[in-house]
Amino acid sequence: MGCCSSASAAQSSKREWKPLEDRSCTDIPWLLLFVLFCIGMGFICGFSVATGAAARLVSGYDSYGNICGQRNAKLEAIPNSGLDHTHRKYVFFLDPCNLDLINRKIKSIALCVAACPRQELKTLSDVQKFAEINGSALCSYNIKPSEYTLTSKSSGFCPKLPVPASAPIPFFHRCAPVNISCYAKFAEALITFVSDNSVLHRLISGVMTSKEIILGLCLLSLVLSMILMVIIRYISRVLVWILTVLVILGSLGGTSVLWWLYAKQRRSPKEAVIPEQLQIAEDNLRALLIYAISATVFTVILFLIMLVMRKRVALTIALFHVAGKVFIHLPLLVFQPFWTFFALVLFWAYWIMTLLFLGTTGSAVQNEQGFVEYKISGPLQYMWWYHVVGLIWISEFILACQQMTVAGAVVTYYFTRDKRNLPFTPILASVNRLIRYHLGTVAKGSFIITLVKIPRMVLMYIHSQLKGKENACARCMLKSCICCLWCLEKCLSYLNQNAYTATAINSTNFCTSAKDAFVILVENALRVAAINTVGDFMLFLGKVLIVCSTGLAGIMLLNYQQDYTVWVLPLIIVCLFAFLVAHCFLSIYEMVVDVLFLCFAIDTKYNDGSPGREFYMDKVLMEFVENSRKAMKEAGKGGAADARELKPMVGGEEEAAALHDFPFHFFSVCVFTDCTSSGEALVVCITQDTLLFLFVCLPITWMAEVLSQLRLPSVKVS
Repeated sequence: MGCCSSASAAQSSKREWKPLEDRSCTDIPWLLLFVLFCIGMGFICGFSVATGAAARLVSGYDSYGNICGQRNAKLEAIPNSGLDHTHRKYVFFLDPCNLDLINRKIKSIALCVAACPRQELKTLSDVQKFAEINGSALCSYNIKPSEYTLTSKSSGFCPKLPVPASAPIPFFHRCAPVNISCYAKFAEALITFVSDNSVLHRLISGVMTSKEIILGLCLLSLVLSMILMVIIRYISRVLVWILTVLVILGSLGGTSVLWWLYAKQRRSPKEAVIPEQLQIAEDNLRALLIYAISATVFTVILFLIMLVMRKRVALTIALFHVAGKVFIHLPLLVFQPFWTFFALVLFWAYWIMTLLFLGTTGSAVQNEQGFVEYKISGPLQYMWWYHVVGLIWISEFILACQQMTVAGAVVTYYFTRDKRNLPFTPILASVNRLIRYHLGTVAKGSFIITLVKIPRMVLMYIHSQLKGKENACARCMLKSCICCLWCLEKCLSYLNQNAYTATAINSTNFCTSAKDAFVILVENALRVAAINTVGDFMLFLGKVLIVCSTGLAGIMLLNYQQDYTVWVLPLIIVCLFAFLVAHCFLSIYEMVVDVLFLCFAIDTKYNDGSPGREFYMDKVLMEFVENSRKAMKEAGKGGAADARELKPMVGGEEEAAALHDFPFHFFSVCVFTDCTSSGEALVVCITQDTLLFLFVCLPITWMAEVLSQLRLPSVKVS
């Protein structure tokens, strides 16, 4: 590509950053490669539709290769093929609950029928009566309805009794059971840790009986997330302290309520409970005890973290305040999660539909049981892998477009001295620059993440397939490789986000932007650590606040629903959804803070406030710089620690010493944690920590240390 060449590096070292100037197209070859890849995705979709897969998917087909709802051609050497199913429009499975999870299909004979049985049929006489009244034969085509109760073939070619009541799936013409017990059996096959199947039945029935409460609580989490985003805009200066107090009160209140409910139910007389609900009451009591203990441990850990991090908030508070101003000037930023989620849903719907088309694409092949399956032969069978890579790359591309859009809008805000001269809609202006100039950069950054994510997913699949078969050493190596790839993916994601910010400022290609952003981050390594720990922790507290509030509301609502069964699954569903919604909204705020920090670091490096080199930063950040200067002057009077905390740029020797000590402290904490919590797996866990320490932590730290020593001297703020 040429973007990592020495000439480019020399040019970068001499070039001063010129925000919002010299806009040009970046990484054009990668854009062309991405377009060609998308054309390949379109070819897969077109091939699956053109080969008749669409008709088989929508209308369905029986076990003999006949498509329901139309006249079919005879297939060679396959009996019962070539039938006229014009009046038989629905697919009916003789045993719909017999699922093959490994091959992802129903192990049952499929027939085309005229109507689905809306009521349960308990005997063959009921099946015969249904066929005579509705004209819908539910047994094999070779058996007449009048012979259902007379022939011995009925046991293998008639539906399994009792036939559950079913209804056609909209648009797909399959008869699906309406009774939840069938899906409970499916879940039993997926969840292997449940030894008592009755527990799973109660869990699923509990979810169904409280679906209105779950839906209401999910909507509550959405409303709370939007309210928190609005509040952040106006109280950003005191946001850290407000969130801290609220989380302390919420965690204490939630823990107290859980212990109170546990004590109340434990003291309640068991004689007052009817025998049918005794097991349910014991499950609820056990779940409350687990919740209460978990909440207590979580609260203690949270308090300890707050105690350690309470002083490292100076620049974080300033950046949060400026971020609040950004949302005031750019209100459309709040809706970015909606557009991104909408784009992802559209793409995922297209991907799933194409995947379903591929599942029925190919030529008819007779399996061992004599039934028809459609399989792709030759090179086209590898389209599955291409399609899976497309899912990862295009999903990462959509997320990267959101990051580039947010970065472009925030950069426009930061480097515009007079905020009255901002574009009418900076978000749309950023989208316009992205589409016109930087789609290639986004494609390259998302492809790098894809290259790391695919091996990790392959290793996770291998680990799941070998579960219980591999030895301790192989399990340790697999988990270590998965962990290392996960760490690498997170580091690259953070670097990509900052590279997009550098591209939004200088309109440079991905490699140059990533290198420039990495140098800036290394120059401020301790500051980056403080921002990412304190700032991300504060946003994490916001997520915790929403999850705790939603979970507390769920506990109170479910507590007064006396006929409810088990609490575990509904609360888990509600809390997971609440955390997902809160993460989608607050991640935008996190992006804004990260972009502002990189802009602030660039501003303090290349400007000093003198005429001709005025700062771009907000007044709040100006006050922070002035306070840093004062603290640096007082460093010799006993305030060295505070000055080191507040100064905007970190010295090379001090930073190198801190980076040198960090991995050993990290390794010590990991080993101590494993010694106290791993139990019998102590050797495996310590081996995993050692591999992570040697192959991830040490190389990254040494690289950062070397770059911190080799960096060019920055402009002093004085």
